[in-house]
Amino acid sequence: MNIGITCYPTYGGSGVVATELGIALAERGHCVHFISYALPMRLTGFTDNVVFHEVEMSNYPLFDFPLYTLALASKMVETAKYEKIDIFHCHYAIPHATSAFLAKEMLGNSDIKVITTLHGTDITLVGLEPSFLPVMKFSIERSDGVTAVSRFLKEKTLTNYGIHKDIEVIPNFVDTRKYYRHPKEDVRSHFASPDEKIVVHISNFRPVKRVADVIRIFDQVRQKVPSKLIVVGDGPDRSQCEVLTRELGIHDHVRFLGKQTDVIHVLSTAHLFLMPSQSESFGLSALEAMACGVPVVSSSVGGLPELQLHGKTGFIAEIGDIDRMAKYSIDLLTNPSKHQLFSQAARDRAVEFDASSIVTQYEEYYKKVLQR
Repeated sequence: MNIGITCYPTYGGSGVVATELGIALAERGHCVHFISYALPMRLTGFTDNVVFHEVEMSNYPLFDFPLYTLALASKMVETAKYEKIDIFHCHYAIPHATSAFLAKEMLGNSDIKVITTLHGTDITLVGLEPSFLPVMKFSIERSDGVTAVSRFLKEKTLTNYGIHKDIEVIPNFVDTRKYYRHPKEDVRSHFASPDEKIVVHISNFRPVKRVADVIRIFDQVRQKVPSKLIVVGDGPDRSQCEVLTRELGIHDHVRFLGKQTDVIHVLSTAHLFLMPSQSESFGLSALEAMACGVPVVSSSVGGLPELQLHGKTGFIAEIGDIDRMAKYSIDLLTNPSKHQLFSQAARDRAVEFDASSIVTQYEEYYKKVLQR
């Protein structure tokens, strides 16, 4: 198959899943064409059967705002014509599925199918804005196929938008051949002393990730357990969180690493992963941590309870319940035998979401949609 994938190239779960999916499909012999305004973050180095098509944006005085949706549609038309695209797989409904609909209309009597994968904030936040809601509903309903990364997100979509359309649940995935625990002493010693535990958080620092809660949870943990906190990622709340560490007097115990393309070695040093999010459609970074044998303490929102097994792979608490999350964290970090059991259970659970089986689900879904 010739597959066109559109996604946001920035630091975030949807772009990571789209890129990893494209690479996996290419390894299976499909021709994959990424179409975006920048190279996807995890698309590094040469990969056979993978081509990147950059959407070029023109500055024109008449337009106050960049017309990315239209520019993307034009690039999709161009790619479809010359690369004989069978499927446009759009990650995030707005603007990608909207652009795909326009492209398909411009192509006329085209057999190209449009599949839209819903990832979370496109449904739970962006799409509910009055200015976007009609476009969101239209783009989903006009897609030839729609998938969601969790049962929670599927139900949220059907409820919020009153959509009468089949939505296939295909969860996020992780390559467990690549994501597994193989700690390096030089990496560990760079962050912490031998007697200290390492707590990790990875996100795009948007308000829904509640990174300030991570800082406050760690502050309580540090008072009971010698430990260091490693925070990976960047975004609007980073400066506020750095200030908070200084106000709490723990800045010497927290490392902000910024954006990282490879987090495996960091996760391999971790004893605990924190995810106190306000909204989380699936929790891809938690899955990657679990694949590296790291227990997770998270909030009980969205798709996290579908991934997390409370009392087995980690613990779940209500949003904002910092004290309980800290208590769970301290319990795991001070009980070696229990931590070992949770670590193995986390790895075993992650294997259930291995890329080999989930990518096959996407392939089968592609075939089903192409036959319609």
